[in-house]
Parts: sequence; structure tokens; C-alpha cells
Amino acid sequence: QVQVEESGGGLAQSGGSLRLSCVVSGSIFGLYDITWYRQAPGKQRELVASIGNRHETNVADSVKGRFGISRNNAENTVYLQMNSLKPEDTAVYSCKADVLSSWTVRKDYWGQGTQVTVSS
Repeated sequence: QVQVEESGGGLAQSGGSLRLSCVVSGSIFGLYDITWYRQAPGKQRELVASIGNRHETNVADSVKGRFGISRNNAENTVYLQMNSLKPEDTAVYSCKADVLSSWTVRKDYWGQGTQVTVSS
């Protein structure tokens, strides 16, 4: 069993900051790429940022320079630091973890999502 849980969402003002956490727990034989997505009402889900198990990072152009992604492998936790928030950042943010949950099973696991609302 693998659990993925996001936290840290909430309400922020334009220009403010939030830090999201994604904690992966359970049967973890290996933890590889972890990716943050977001989805606003009426819009497609989009990739925000990802990080590999060797700390390789990719950040979407729409948030580059404002958001940063990092991970703590010892705690199986990934962080999304969001600065200079804009109203268009409002969305449900979800975490997807690529997990080796046994020596023969590797698959993606999704968290339930956390709401981020940015007011103007």
C-alpha cells in the first residue's frame, strides 16, 4: 500500500507565498519522479513542476522564476515553494509519485489534491 498526501494549500494574496508538501508513505522500495500538477475549473490539468530522484528538476514556463521544487529523500517528501503568486495560479494542486512498491511493481500514485486560492 502506498499513500500520497498533499498539504499546505490555502488562501494567499497576490504576490504572496505558499509551500506545498507531498508526502509519500507505505510500501516504498523506490521513489522516482514526483510531479506536481494543477487543474483550475473548466481547464485541463497541467504540469507545474517535476523532480527526479537525483534532484533533476523541470518547471513549467508559466511558473518559472516564481515556483521551485525540491525533495527530501530521507522523508520521502517533495515541496513546491510558490512565490509571487498570481490569481491565475488558483487551482487544485495534485502530486503524482512514481513508486516501486515491491520488487516487481512500479506505478504512479496520486494524492487527493490541495486547493490553492490566490485573491487579487
